[in-house]
Amino acid sequence: MSRPLKWSLRALAALLLVLAGALLVAQHWVARPEFRQRIEQEAGTALGVPLQLERVGMAFWPLPGVVLEGAVVRTRHPLKVERIELRPAWGQLLLGRLALSTLVVRRASLPQTGIDALLASVQRLQRRPAAPAGGLPLYLLPRHTVLDEVSWTSSQGRTLTVQAEAQLDSDAWPERMELEIVRGRLQGTRLDLRRSASRAWEVTLKVAGGTVRGRVELQPAATTGGEFALKGQLQTQGVEVAQLTAPEPTQAAREAQPLSGRLEASTTWSARARQPSTLLEGLQSQSKFTVHGAVVHGVDLVKAVQTVGVSRGGETRLDTLSGQVGTRGKAIELQNLAASSGALSATGQVSVSPTQQLSGRVNAGIGGAVGVPLAVGGTVDAPEVTLTTGAKIGAALGTMLMPGVGTGAGASVGGKLGELLGK
Repeated sequence: MSRPLKWSLRALAALLLVLAGALLVAQHWVARPEFRQRIEQEAGTALGVPLQLERVGMAFWPLPGVVLEGAVVRTRHPLKVERIELRPAWGQLLLGRLALSTLVVRRASLPQTGIDALLASVQRLQRRPAAPAGGLPLYLLPRHTVLDEVSWTSSQGRTLTVQAEAQLDSDAWPERMELEIVRGRLQGTRLDLRRSASRAWEVTLKVAGGTVRGRVELQPAATTGGEFALKGQLQTQGVEVAQLTAPEPTQAAREAQPLSGRLEASTTWSARARQPSTLLEGLQSQSKFTVHGAVVHGVDLVKAVQTVGVSRGGETRLDTLSGQVGTRGKAIELQNLAASSGALSATGQVSVSPTQQLSGRVNAGIGGAVGVPLAVGGTVDAPEVTLTTGAKIGAALGTMLMPGVGTGAGASVGGKLGELLGK
């Protein structure tokens, strides 16, 4: 072995020993209670909410970094994280500048009520006169984020557990993101998001046995605490409606849904909000849809037409169900509904209130007979259809004039008279 090579190997070995010694010293330093208490104090001041840590240490694989264990943000409903790994960008650090390369969050419990409380606290601090201008410096945002079994609980108490990985571009906007729901509602759903423009992303969502593809665009808030806006266009193919709407990923929950069948839809939507938790309240959308092999559970339209009376329970099997649906927050408006199945045909419109109450009107007929006007009521979970007031009067008159035969025709004529009198 040549002398220069020997000197090079010795120098490398010495450098590795120095680095190992430095890491051991750093590990001893960060593990001291004083260092942990300082992190708790600084973070609590920055967040406006107390932070508690069980332990602070070092991780050495795949790159050295700081580990925070047993982190609890003490909002009214605490945010808990079993382990947080923070790895600096070592190239930047050697130049004397702190920058975060990787953030790993393992086994976290994040209730939405706690998230809202934390965001509200941070916004209050930012509105103070002495607060520093601007938000978190971009170089402190992690370029690579990994979420390992992170559980989010909605304000209604439903929990989703996800695995996710995201990569930021050099300008701190998401470059790509992959997410999978491993437990909870819509279990098995996979999201793939890829950046296609400055603030636009292509989305592919595998959900409920089908696929949703489209484009999402973001307009950031103009001022701190202001509203941000989202808008997008989506194409849906082959999504099972009952699996999509079921509150739990069980067969019993799917069978209890008011509608099943394969959904195809074209949707445009937009939303404005100050907090992610209020996005649903500001959501507006317009869709054209078709449900193939649809089954309406809880209502037997054939029986309702044949008996010209109240129908509760049963089901209606349809070859196709199509129409338009508009949403504003939690309120839903279905228009230009058209359904067919063999001899049965129906048209109408139905509204769903934020409290899940149904209201609307359906004209249903069998075998080409004149349509019978039915009022839709009840709730999403327990729908019912009855004759409209005018149709009831017409049915009674038709029965007196032509018992049996005149009932349906009288209901139809009575419904039309009711519309004219109403106008």
